[in-house]
Amino acid sequence: MTLNQWFLFFLIIQVVHFLGTWKLYESAGRKRWEAVIPVYNAIVLMKIIGRPTWWTVLLFIPIINLIMFPVIWVETLRSFGKKSYLDTFLGIITFGFYIYYINYTQKLDYKADRSLHPENKTADTISSLLFAIIVATLVHTYLIQPFTIPSSSLEKTLYIGDYLFVSKLNFGARTPMTTIALPMVHDSIPFLGVKSYLFNDDITKKETSILNKFQLPYFRFPSIETIKRNEIVVFNQPADTLLDMDNFKPKRNYYKPIDKKTNLVKRCVGIPGDSLEIREGKIYINGKPTKLPESAKLQYNFFVNTQGTSMDQNSLVNMYGARDGLKNGNGDFALTNNGEYILTLTDNEANRIANNPVVKDVKKFLLPKGEDGDVFPHIHSLGWNIDNFGPIYIPKKGETVKLDKKTLPFYKRIIQEYEKNTLLINGDKIIINGKPVSTYTFKQDYYWMMGDNRQNSLDARFWGYVPFDHIVGKPVFIWFSWDKDGKGIQKIRWNRVFSFVNTNGEPKSYLIHFLIALAAFFVGEYFWKKRKEKNN
Repeated sequence: MTLNQWFLFFLIIQVVHFLGTWKLYESAGRKRWEAVIPVYNAIVLMKIIGRPTWWTVLLFIPIINLIMFPVIWVETLRSFGKKSYLDTFLGIITFGFYIYYINYTQKLDYKADRSLHPENKTADTISSLLFAIIVATLVHTYLIQPFTIPSSSLEKTLYIGDYLFVSKLNFGARTPMTTIALPMVHDSIPFLGVKSYLFNDDITKKETSILNKFQLPYFRFPSIETIKRNEIVVFNQPADTLLDMDNFKPKRNYYKPIDKKTNLVKRCVGIPGDSLEIREGKIYINGKPTKLPESAKLQYNFFVNTQGTSMDQNSLVNMYGARDGLKNGNGDFALTNNGEYILTLTDNEANRIANNPVVKDVKKFLLPKGEDGDVFPHIHSLGWNIDNFGPIYIPKKGETVKLDKKTLPFYKRIIQEYEKNTLLINGDKIIINGKPVSTYTFKQDYYWMMGDNRQNSLDARFWGYVPFDHIVGKPVFIWFSWDKDGKGIQKIRWNRVFSFVNTNGEPKSYLIHFLIALAAFFVGEYFWKKRKEKNN
């Protein structure tokens, strides 16, 4: 909905509230008109039900309000003596309209001095649980979100099994756009595999669906920093709509709201205004080689020729750092018919394995320049591939580019999908929003996201630019790291637990420091209590 539509909906809610509660307000000693004034009526209602005024704020926070409304309905009923399990059930199952029945048909008996403490343990547990969910949802939505590394695209920098905290504050917390959704889950309910939100995914019906009318406009709070080049960023996968995720080709009429698109984590190798090019696997920004932080561990695919001689699997993993590559059905690295291993390694690891006596030759696998790799913008005549790509301009908000049939494929999705314009092509004419144009000015910033595992990463080379409204946050802290291939206690990567992300050097664990501080706290608390008891 537009802002005007949301305002109209808000006014309708006020009328609905007034019609269902004005007698309750009068019974509680308030004026009838106090039930109709927006926001003020909520503040007065909090006084009537004996709850703090700041609860009013929670009624206007998306997702949180879905939890708060049933709480307010039940508290209102209890304030007028309707506290049975049946009253509670009817209040919730009718979405609060049971209050209408109380308002117009029942003798109202306002309980001004009712106890605010639950009368049984079950009610107390439910109240505590709701409060915990509200606080956790606020933190999850606007401050810190937990995130798990799902793939090997940043392997050697971030590992599969790393559990992160992602800060929403650094790049500005984004308010939820999908208003009817379960709190603290993303696009599906864990273990059930069904959608966690209400939205019509069929793009042919999404504009007319009543559910989709409740989408909020995009809004982001002010940031404390901008996205820097080569910084690791969590974002919503822009191609998680209208496309087949296996090959990024049109598949079916399918659409997902921005905040429910798949979360990904990549390195932002190009920022707005940059000209990016990849030459033989290396990135050049504005014609110069990019400078990566020391913590970045770029990996490529190498052919390791042993002329058929097998190498110890533990050595390949633990000594030479091989984690990806050609494997057999048992999960072991396998020799090809040419007597070679295909391993994913850093350049330093490739140099080390080249010194092994059984290794005859090590070659980095790179697609030659001019060989089509079916990459963005999927123009085969360009001859671009994952190792030789571009140059390509990364759009910047407010910048204007020339628009013709040659440049349109680069910006078509930006114009239509990301910036919500109508686009028609009539012969050599490009028509945007009903007007012929030869230029286009961008409405927001865009970024180029890539994995450090350069030849085993589905990233911007396949689906293009990432709009700023798709940015989720900045990974800041690894609180746990689990290696599923490890054994015993070594399944925990102790050197990564309690370490920071986006640093220049190797990750450093602060687990020992935390345990020492925790122990000091408990020891100090013990002696403080002893001293207090002695003084008493």
